[in-house]
Amino acid sequence: MERLNDDAQWIVLMGFLVSFALFFLAYVLSQSTVVGQTTAEGVLEFPKNDIRDFRHVVFRYSDTGWGGEINADITALSLARKNAIVSYMIQPPPPESVYDTIIIHYSNGVTVFNETAFY
Repeated sequence: MERLNDDAQWIVLMGFLVSFALFFLAYVLSQSTVVGQTTAEGVLEFPKNDIRDFRHVVFRYSDTGWGGEINADITALSLARKNAIVSYMIQPPPPESVYDTIIIHYSNGVTVFNETAFY
């Protein structure tokens, strides 16, 4: 670059700076796209409706007294249809309380949900 005049050297130097800035911005944009994609996938993988349906069935059958008898059926159906391991346990109320304790467990390999409800 010693044969170029000062104006030409500035033009070449600014060209290098602009190209470096464009590569840097392209890298930052590509990384932000990846982060946004994985965040959106994480939200989509949360099985909110599956957990809600499971809770509804458990609470519905806990009132009828059949809650303990259909536990194996619910576990087998959820494993076959949703590839999720679910279980629940209904504990009778202690003498000083009128509420049953229901312990709910849901796991599909990505999401684990545990809940203790007094119903």
